[in-house]
Amino acid sequence: MVEQDNWRAQAACRDEDSEQLFVRGSEQRAARLMCVGCRVRTECLAEALNRKIEFGVWGGMTERERRALLRRRPEVHNWRTLLEAARREHADSDTFAARPARPAAY
Repeated sequence: MVEQDNWRAQAACRDEDSEQLFVRGSEQRAARLMCVGCRVRTECLAEALNRKIEFGVWGGMTERERRALLRRRPEVHNWRTLLEAARREHADSDTFAARPARPAAY
């Protein structure tokens, strides 16, 4: 987990031209590629969802995708908590899936 306010310094886009993330239409799909593999993608997305930021690509999601998510989950008030819990659960399931199966006892 990254410190609450320090995530921006670790973002993959920190040294890029921010205008690349505030494009329209199909250009947003290309902008999302910058987010792939970013170590603070969850924190970035949570920031945009919590603050209801309307423009730009944040955490790998376009404006339209974030609006749809906010409409589907109006009960969520702290996206960072929810997203971090989901990330931990996913990591735990990956760890479990990566374990070799035990041979059956006969």
